[in-house]
Amino acid sequence: MREILLTILVAVLSYLLGCFSTGTIISNAQGVNIRNEGSKNTGASNVLRVLGLKSGIVCFLGDFTKAILACWLGSLILPGETFGISRFGTLLSGLMVILGHNWPVFYHFKGGKGVACSVAVIFFVSPLWGIISIVLCIAVIALTRYISLGSMTMLLTYMIFLFIAYPGQWFTCLFGVILFVLCVIRHRTNIVRLKNGTENKIGQKVKPNQDTSAEEKK
Repeated sequence: MREILLTILVAVLSYLLGCFSTGTIISNAQGVNIRNEGSKNTGASNVLRVLGLKSGIVCFLGDFTKAILACWLGSLILPGETFGISRFGTLLSGLMVILGHNWPVFYHFKGGKGVACSVAVIFFVSPLWGIISIVLCIAVIALTRYISLGSMTMLLTYMIFLFIAYPGQWFTCLFGVILFVLCVIRHRTNIVRLKNGTENKIGQKVKPNQDTSAEEKK
């Protein structure tokens, strides 16, 4: 019973931390509703395009920090094995903080795409594989200037690494699969634009009230 209650506590706290929207706070402070601009999500990529580099960096760091905090709390409240699963608290908190960021209850379940949070989570869970995946992400972005492609590449690579490094830990492998699936789901319109050659590249700043993602209205 104690483990069940602590599991619920970790899940709820991590989800609520994820619901803290750095992008919304930054944009509101500048008199802009980020959910009405650009791609209409509250993540660092859209903040970068709409409000510029400084705001984009602050948004990324805010989202990164809340994810690190959630994973730390998960590892603190549920250390070691829980339900026979190694690092269960960390893995659970990592998933829940991303879910909270992507679908925040306080903002009508309209949030970001979970990239900054995912960077923090994969680094916290497995620093070595996380760093390698993050470096590959940066390389793809540098070569193509597509943040979406780099993000999906990062989590695909990380998922593969987890299967190789932890073949007997089914929950850890499932964790990697879920992270990748969540990323693909949140980037489904980006995938369409990548196929059509109309995806926005990093460095393309969007003016407020300029819609850059007609597909997301469907």
